[in-house]
Amino acid sequence: MPVFRLNLLGRFLSLAIAALGIDLIWGFTGILSLGQGVFFALGGYAVAMFLQLNTSAAAGMLPEFFRLYGVSSLPFFWEPFRSPVFTLIALWLVPALVAAVLGYLVFRNRIKGVYFSILTQAALLVFFNFFNGQQKLINGTNGLPTDTTVLFGQLVGSESMQRALFWITGVLVILSWFFVRWVVRDRFGDVLIAIRDDEPRIRFTGFNPVMFKTIVFSIAGALAGISGALFTVQSGIVTPQYMSVPFSIEMVIWVAVGGRGTLLGAILGAVVINYGKSLVSEALPQSWLFIQGALFILVVTALPQGVLGWFFAEEFRNLLVRCGLARPLATYPSLELDGQEEIKL
Repeated sequence: MPVFRLNLLGRFLSLAIAALGIDLIWGFTGILSLGQGVFFALGGYAVAMFLQLNTSAAAGMLPEFFRLYGVSSLPFFWEPFRSPVFTLIALWLVPALVAAVLGYLVFRNRIKGVYFSILTQAALLVFFNFFNGQQKLINGTNGLPTDTTVLFGQLVGSESMQRALFWITGVLVILSWFFVRWVVRDRFGDVLIAIRDDEPRIRFTGFNPVMFKTIVFSIAGALAGISGALFTVQSGIVTPQYMSVPFSIEMVIWVAVGGRGTLLGAILGAVVINYGKSLVSEALPQSWLFIQGALFILVVTALPQGVLGWFFAEEFRNLLVRCGLARPLATYPSLELDGQEEIKL
């Protein structure tokens, strides 16, 4: 596969990790967040800051944009990112902590539903405007490039490095799927589904939904941070545009189309929709927004469980029956005894 296509697929796989986090909080816990772009961008900025420092340190200078704005000393919050170990921890821990603090403050006041969605979008706009205005600290609207930086003696944008990053991303997607699958299994997963279906009843049984919701929201934040870091090193730059409202809404669309509460649907939705967007945009640049809107309308009106949810539900069997490819189920099912005798109820 050409490096260009491989790079695109690597980016879309990295976005699938963020989609898994959204499926965890929305599909299993019933929390619709429209602000995942905040955590996505924080992970991207963490890895970009490390790469900028790692590259400029070899020349004994500050990153180039600091010199352009007349900054003579490195801001204090950049210093820890000289360490690769700190960066690897910070790119998921910082988003997780921000998500935990924000989530706890909201959930303890029993804010949920559309009000929670509005609050997360408001937080997204606050972070977006703040990062946009920090020209001297993080290069503001221009963002931090990574493709011209150096890692392990190679340019991050080189073909060999991009191939390696693709395989790393693929492995991390699989590990993320196993991790989220482990989270939603057994008793913890049952509590999450109970919160989604009837939160007052779960309070009545003695569970504290605030703790569970805060935990899963912070996990989703950590996954978004990892996703943002991987996307940044494969796209070549991180900017405040990662915190734009449309991008966070697109994340929700990936999960909705793929299938909420399926995990695999979130991965397929992120990869297929973004790859389709790339192919359509190459041929008909102005048409993708209409196709994306039509997809969302289709899911809301006809496929509320998403494509994968519809496939495993009775609707798919009903379609096969209409096409004559499957036998209709009896109104009252039969009980077969020893494969010969049938008792009809």
